[in-house]
Amino acid sequence: MARIGGATAGTCGATAGTCGATAGTCGALLLSLLLLLHSPGACGAPPQPRGTLCRTKPTDLVFIIDSSRSVRPHEFEKIKVFVSRVIEALDVGPNATRVGIINYASAVRSELSLQSPQSKAALLQAVRRIQPLSTGTMTGLAIQFAISRAFSTAEGSRVGAPNFRKVAIVVTDGRPQDGVQDVSARAKAAGIEIFAIGVGRVDMGTLRQMASEPLDEHVDYVESYSVIEKLTHKFQEAFCVVSDLCATGDHDCEQLCVSTPGAYRCACRDGFSLNSDGKTCTACNGGLGSALDLVFLIDGSKSVRPENFELVKKFINQIVDSLEVSDKQAQVGLVQYSSSVRQEFPLGQFKNKKDIKAAVKKMSYMEKGTMTGQALKYLVDSSFSAINGARPGVPKVGIVFTDGRSQDYISDAAKKAKDSGFRMFAVGVGNAVEDELREIASEPVAEHYFYTADFRTISKIGKKLQIKICAEEDPCECKSIVKFQTKVEDLINSLQQKHILWKFGWDWVGWAGISAGTMGKVCSWGKELGWAQVSGNEPPGGLDVGRALGW
Repeated sequence: MARIGGATAGTCGATAGTCGATAGTCGALLLSLLLLLHSPGACGAPPQPRGTLCRTKPTDLVFIIDSSRSVRPHEFEKIKVFVSRVIEALDVGPNATRVGIINYASAVRSELSLQSPQSKAALLQAVRRIQPLSTGTMTGLAIQFAISRAFSTAEGSRVGAPNFRKVAIVVTDGRPQDGVQDVSARAKAAGIEIFAIGVGRVDMGTLRQMASEPLDEHVDYVESYSVIEKLTHKFQEAFCVVSDLCATGDHDCEQLCVSTPGAYRCACRDGFSLNSDGKTCTACNGGLGSALDLVFLIDGSKSVRPENFELVKKFINQIVDSLEVSDKQAQVGLVQYSSSVRQEFPLGQFKNKKDIKAAVKKMSYMEKGTMTGQALKYLVDSSFSAINGARPGVPKVGIVFTDGRSQDYISDAAKKAKDSGFRMFAVGVGNAVEDELREIASEPVAEHYFYTADFRTISKIGKKLQIKICAEEDPCECKSIVKFQTKVEDLINSLQQKHILWKFGWDWVGWAGISAGTMGKVCSWGKELGWAQVSGNEPPGGLDVGRALGW
């Protein structure tokens, strides 16, 4: 079925009909209507990832991986998977990106040099052969080895080529038994860019001493090796060259194609939201101004850490900023949970965004366990009750945030929330269990479930959620068109009637699949506005129409 502005026109559900004597008027108005459906409106949609093409800048890349005794064999396999996934996304070859691998514990072993065969298959096979050393943790010694050996011309490094990057990725899970600050400074002075990845009980101060500036782009932390693979995407993007992939075509994007580093995204104009297919768009009814009862359910367990809890507060206020808060529009409630559940403030307590944001900033960190099931039960039984400010007949939305596995059972409460008609969004960070997030999320799960490995990127999720909780209008109501009736009238009056081909308009009807119900509305508008039947032999040029609209 054809689509108009991303909305399915055929859903208006009327049988075929005609506008009778006013056919010419409808043809002219339809042309204007279709143009207006593609004009800016009230709400926009964040672009969604589409393409996965990546052209990488030639780089000498050396992985420095910790295989000390604290790294168990099955955990070391996770490191190898991470390394393999990063390699799979690179343009590798003698004249492209070259890869080396240093394996270290108390001693250092070169597993792969930059002059080794640089086909992707050969590199991945070499990664599979690596075995852990299982002794101490001499991280400084490993970095010195990288300076003197791995990045030397004798080992295949392109030292004299200014257009080639030199990058080291250090993966470690403990406190080094030697110093890293001085040797890391020498490495950076030699032009080596260092990314430091810490796992588990790693010393964060050590990571910051090793990493290049800016630290927030070069230091990463994960709770366990089981989730290190989720950092893969970051490093795939880090090595991609920014290129305008949209210049090669629209990639089937219905409205907008947006180039990103090594990829492209489809996006929608203001007034439309991106559908779950990532390509087509649907009209919205003015953003987040509709009546809504929204409750945040926030994980305050000790694994979140105080600095990350502050980022969570910013995430909440980012979404609050997009709401129209009042008694008749959006109400916001906030619940924090750890080993117990604490209502920070109920729905309707605060009547404006300023007061809500101030209350969020004052929220203290509970810092205990992770009883997500208990929190979900509280949401169902209390948060959306009338005694806590919920309004009958108003849509209920819950946004659940967590960074780890629940210590209790969540299935019954998650099911009850959805069965009660609540629209549930699940947001996970770091060690969050994706199966639990999917269980919490409403259908379709892909539109209600979000995950990121890093707290610093949750603002991107906030932008996506801003549009996801936007209430979509019935496209058959065409409310956005009514707002532009005056603009349409000015357009029709400004165009010479002899240049409007009404048959062209009717052919467009057949292409778009507009129903007689919608046409009836269009025709009635024409009668009310007193437009005359339009006829002629030539269709208007698109640029003429655009200029008449002031585009």
